[in-house]
Amino acid sequence: MTSPTFIDRNLLNELSAEAAQSPRLRKNRNFHTGNDDACHRLLNALEPGTYIQPHCHLAADKEETLIVLYGRIGVLLFDETGAVTATRELVAGGETVGVNVAPGVFHSLVALEAGSVFFESKAGPYAALGAAEKPVWAPSEGEPGVEAFLAGMLAHFAR
Repeated sequence: MTSPTFIDRNLLNELSAEAAQSPRLRKNRNFHTGNDDACHRLLNALEPGTYIQPHCHLAADKEETLIVLYGRIGVLLFDETGAVTATRELVAGGETVGVNVAPGVFHSLVALEAGSVFFESKAGPYAALGAAEKPVWAPSEGEPGVEAFLAGMLAHFAR
């Protein structure tokens, strides 16, 4: 029998420190035991400067629920042409703390504060994104244009 894992300040700080040291500036901590599990539950720490390519999940059972536990994260929703249709700041303890993203909706996240961590839940099993789930209008991670695209996403949250 596995002992419980408490989600406390120590765990969030540890995960954030790992994200800050990661070349991708993000780190996750899975609570599900494997990619084949029916429900995926995880913490995801994001640091400013990380790039998450906009994407969607086309399978009808692949909606995602995200709840910010610490820090500030910007969520962007896009139409199929890449136009931003909605933005919202998700702030731990704030007016809006999370989002549920329906299947087929292109979305991305940007870290607006160091040490930002969110909880994510979605249906398993894991399936790599297909070509139709990665838009042609946004660069993939590591491709030319990522910095400019990320700057454009961040501009929606400039204060």
